[in-house]
Amino acid sequence: MPEQHLSPKTIDHERVKTLVRELLIAIGENPDREGLLETPRRIADFYREFIEYDPGKLETTFDSVRHNQMVAVTGMRVWSMCEHHMLPFWCDVSVAYIADDKVLGLSKFARIAHKNAHALSLQEKLVADISDDLKRILGTKNVAVMAKGEHLCMTMRGIRTPHRMISSALDGQFLKAETRAEFFNLVNASDAMTR
Repeated sequence: MPEQHLSPKTIDHERVKTLVRELLIAIGENPDREGLLETPRRIADFYREFIEYDPGKLETTFDSVRHNQMVAVTGMRVWSMCEHHMLPFWCDVSVAYIADDKVLGLSKFARIAHKNAHALSLQEKLVADISDDLKRILGTKNVAVMAKGEHLCMTMRGIRTPHRMISSALDGQFLKAETRAEFFNLVNASDAMTR
């Protein structure tokens, strides 16, 4: 399958700087004071880096050594931005698939996770998008994705409560109880090793 090139998203850097300056004024700050002089540019730089992120090549695959083997990668930390409040959230992402004709290069899991995290999103959408990319690249429905995260829109505002949100996207053989249980057990065992 040929590498799909996505049209890159771009931001209007100058407009973001102007809007941040206006926001500073609107919240009662002086954008001309020493500590804030470069803040509009820094925030515009952040959004350019975040939104215009290039994950590199995603589709490096190899012939499968054995069929029906579960491949799992766990604990990939990504950061995204809540589309409701534009506040950050992080997730530890775990993915698995049942190898059939091909296997995916190891670094591609992280590249796919980061590619989908670099947007205004929701955790539920993030796991679904990662799953969709893996299914497309591997040509199989036998994919599972789980994310465990904390959302600053809940931790630092509103109810102000630390938490962990867990979401998953399961398809193909992972809809079967025994395969799903094996995946969850691998994720939990990996979590226990990192504590």
